[in-house]
Formats: sequence, structure tokens, C-alpha cells
Amino acid sequence: MKTLDEYMKMPYKLEIIPDTEESGYVASYPELPGCITCGETIANAVANAEDAKKAWLTAAIEDGIEIAEPETADSYSGQFKLRLPKTLHKTLAEDSKKEGVSMNQYCVYLLAKNSEKEHVAFAKKQAVLV
Repeated sequence: MKTLDEYMKMPYKLEIIPDTEESGYVASYPELPGCITCGETIANAVANAEDAKKAWLTAAIEDGIEIAEPETADSYSGQFKLRLPKTLHKTLAEDSKKEGVSMNQYCVYLLAKNSEKEHVAFAKKQAVLV
């Protein structure tokens, strides 16, 4: 088992969202179940999150609870298989040819573009709720 300092240095994903019921922000570490806190500002939420992470990890180590290590980009191969209708395959192949790129590059572009759009829409929705 690792030490507290080793776990604290690991790049656990910190999620911060606006608190829609009260003012401020909610901060959590999804890979550390139940490790959640809040703060009046983002800076407060980040500082409180570090304290909460330290307390959570300390308790888990003392109780002998298995602690998940954070996922990293190395956890993913960058590849997946996708089955799609023949008509969509044809359209993607034709569109990528028009753009002068491989179908793989074109699909990555479309996925990234849509993902960015979804993230922006979600952020705007959260900002409206505050």
C-alpha cells in the first residue's frame, strides 16, 4: 500500500460544479467515492477539496480500504471499434475524401467538434443555473 504523500501526489480528477441550491461550488473526486466538499468560491472549493482528499485518504489507509488509483491517458489505447449503417459509412467516406483527409481523421474531427460543443453547452447551462 502507498503512503498518504504518494496518494496525495497522484493526479486524481477534481470536478467542480456550481451549487444550484446554495451559492458557491461543489467539489468532488469521482475516483474517491464520497469525497466531496464545497466552497464559496472556486478557490475555496479547491482548497477544501485538497483537505477533504487528505482526510478521505487518511481514513481509507487507516481502515485498510482499497484506494483506486486515478485513470490516466495511459489507461486508454486510443482505439475502439464502431459498427455503423452502410449509408453512414458511405457518407463519411465521401465527406472525408472531399476534405482530403482519411476517414479516421475526419471522424476524430467530427467527434472532437461535437464533444467541444457539448461541453460548451453544458457550461452555459450551468452558468444560467447559478
